[in-house]
Amino acid sequence: MKKFVKFSLVGITYLIVIFFLAIMFIVTAKAELIKPSIEIEPDQVIKIQLNGLKNNDQPNSDYGIKQTWEFAHPLNKKSTGPLPRFIDLLKSESYKMLINHLDSEIIEVFKSSNQYGFEITILGNDKKYYKFQWVVEKYYDEGPLKNCWLTTLVSNPVLLGSSI
Repeated sequence: MKKFVKFSLVGITYLIVIFFLAIMFIVTAKAELIKPSIEIEPDQVIKIQLNGLKNNDQPNSDYGIKQTWEFAHPLNKKSTGPLPRFIDLLKSESYKMLINHLDSEIIEVFKSSNQYGFEITILGNDKKYYKFQWVVEKYYDEGPLKNCWLTTLVSNPVLLGSSI
């Protein structure tokens, strides 16, 4: 009888540990995307997007591209979307160096009350540097995005050369 109780307690403890780990996995696998907010400044929008792209498949596949999509201006989404098309675009030859890049540098090049421009230098996985122009604008239409900074333009890359 004592063995039965001992094995039952071990079995229950084992099930509780497995249940706890399963819950933790589900919670981390469903990490929430950062949503546009009036508290997020223009340079922070760029940092959020670049950080997502740098770690594209964390915590799940194409999470970084999805994070970038969250901050795309609705007019930008019309021309680059829907999301599956946007994912294909970012994985194309023109923009693939953004995916899982090694490093980035952000320089503000212009600003106004409703628009900021940045020069972004990326060190790609191929150990080459690329330069992009990135523009964010304040969104003024009514709705949940009102007064949020959103990406309206990302230029084609300019190859700057090798890091080696």
